Amino acid sequence: MIKPTPNPPVRLFAVADGISTEDLLVNLSETLASANALSCELAFNLEGTKREELLGVAQLIELAQLLADRVHDGVGKSLTACS
Repeated sequence: MIKPTPNPPVRLFAVADGISTEDLLVNLSETLASANALSCELAFNLEGTKREELLGVAQLIELAQLLADRVHDGVGKSLTACS
């Protein structure tokens, strides 16, 4: 019998407990910047619809970067207010 849905994949990576929200956001921001750089570099080596598709992915990454930056700014302000 074939299962209608496969088992979820085993998680290979996890985030360690005890890392501050600010450190998590900094790492998220750096990861998004790297993903954006990679996608743009690849897109500029393509032509036609594949280039447009990858530039669309790069734009989504940039939007995620803006959201992460806004959250990070908010965390920084709340940490300053608590001090």
